[in-house]
Amino acid sequence: MMMTPAELAASFTDLDEADFDHLQRLLGSWGVLSDLSFSDLLLLVPAKGADGERLLVLGQIRPTTSVTLLRVDLVGQVVAAADWQVAAEAVRTGKVVSGVADVPAPTPLPAPLPSWPVHEQGSDTGEVPAVPDTAQFECVPVPLGGEVRAVMVRIGPLEDRRRSYRLERVYRDLYQRLAAMVAAGDYPFAGEDVTTEDAPRVGDGLILVDTEGRIVYSSPNAMSALHRMGVSDAVESRRLPDLGVEETAIDRALAAGCPVIEEVERRPDVIVLVHCTPLLAGGLVTGAMVLLRDVTDLRRLDRLLLSKDAAIREVHHRVKNNLQTISSLLRLQARRLAPGEGQEALREAERRVRSIAVVHEILSREPGDEVPFDEIVGSLVRMAEDSALSGHGVTIQVTGDIGEVGADVATPLAVVLAELLQNAVEHAFPSNGTDGAQAAEGEGEGTEIGHVDLVLANDGRRLTLQVRDDGVGLPAGFDIEATKSLGLSIVRDLVTGQLEGTIIMESRGGTLVTLDIPVASVDAGESWS
Repeated sequence: MMMTPAELAASFTDLDEADFDHLQRLLGSWGVLSDLSFSDLLLLVPAKGADGERLLVLGQIRPTTSVTLLRVDLVGQVVAAADWQVAAEAVRTGKVVSGVADVPAPTPLPAPLPSWPVHEQGSDTGEVPAVPDTAQFECVPVPLGGEVRAVMVRIGPLEDRRRSYRLERVYRDLYQRLAAMVAAGDYPFAGEDVTTEDAPRVGDGLILVDTEGRIVYSSPNAMSALHRMGVSDAVESRRLPDLGVEETAIDRALAAGCPVIEEVERRPDVIVLVHCTPLLAGGLVTGAMVLLRDVTDLRRLDRLLLSKDAAIREVHHRVKNNLQTISSLLRLQARRLAPGEGQEALREAERRVRSIAVVHEILSREPGDEVPFDEIVGSLVRMAEDSALSGHGVTIQVTGDIGEVGADVATPLAVVLAELLQNAVEHAFPSNGTDGAQAAEGEGEGTEIGHVDLVLANDGRRLTLQVRDDGVGLPAGFDIEATKSLGLSIVRDLVTGQLEGTIIMESRGGTLVTLDIPVASVDAGESWS
């Protein structure tokens, strides 16, 4: 399995946490650099225990504005510094180094360290080359903690001598300005949040402004975004506020010398995300790069999702209220009956309805289709403990957790768990029962203080629940498949039918009930990954 940059850095480099944080921000924002340079980018760091003779590929990105020259992922590969001399020179001198070079074949990470086997350049491995034989290299040193401990390598095709369009010239010039900021340690900016999923890329639309915020260049896609915002005039040499776009991101970025992101809403239902990055040289702001992305459709979907989520929560809230009303009616009806089987049946029905209402109460508060089951467990435990107040004391101890489960699992599982806990409280300790003497399907002596242990586990493939008590145990010859108890019949049918699991009940110093529910089966109907 491919290791993450964090795992690679921790295992195969000497980078500390502060150094890696800076590189992580670079990896999160260098898509702009790749797009502007029309090139693939690699991030190389010296490998641990190799005395600078081996370089580890910590990151790789491909441009969205051009074809890639790297046909396979090189992250996690090591290369000899002697074969990548331009990269080694950038690390050694701390300067940007360019040149044309053959690209040597990398090798997989070794195990165990510090053995670093490297293919000899030109050796025949029988594999399709991952990179072209010859390419244009530009290696930009990345200072960390005052010294160069990483290098960003741009790998592009050999320079095309044909006349380039203005867009290409502007993009390449912007790349050089940002690369100089990387070498100076000014880019990415300290503390910048680079995890925004809908952050714009260069292809979404780019505007270049000077130190006064006047537009120097606007890409065709940026013009399309401005047109949607109602701008129809020529934009060059003008500021966005002069064009009727009331945004403050550019002025704030130029004044503060740090990136600013804001959303500009124009006309009905037109929303454009503005990401302004100041350009620095020698610590002074020399202009700014503005990326625009039309996020109108995304925000419309976000609002629809929020509306849908609110409607679903309202439905769960109403269902919960209705179930609680039914529960109250059943409880009132039970009080009007004389003690006996009818009253007990209504109380059991009321308890089952209440356990389902607990699930809908949590669904009415939590967004999404999954429920934190530990909250349900807490409510069910309190319900079971309350029912034992009239008899001898019973303590219920909960261990473990099964995390979040889907609503289609939580509802039957809540009913099952409520039945098992109630059965343990009422029948494992006869003095808590309604008749004061009978066990679930047998007889036995009660205890002064009863103990019930509930153990929960989820290994990602199976849910395991165990309910153990130290009560009278099961009667001889007990069989869950042949039980006449309504409560246990409900438990059996829900576990084996709806949840497609197994249930085992046995006497072990009391009663032990084990539920085994395959997660894959209960989630087969709906994919939530």
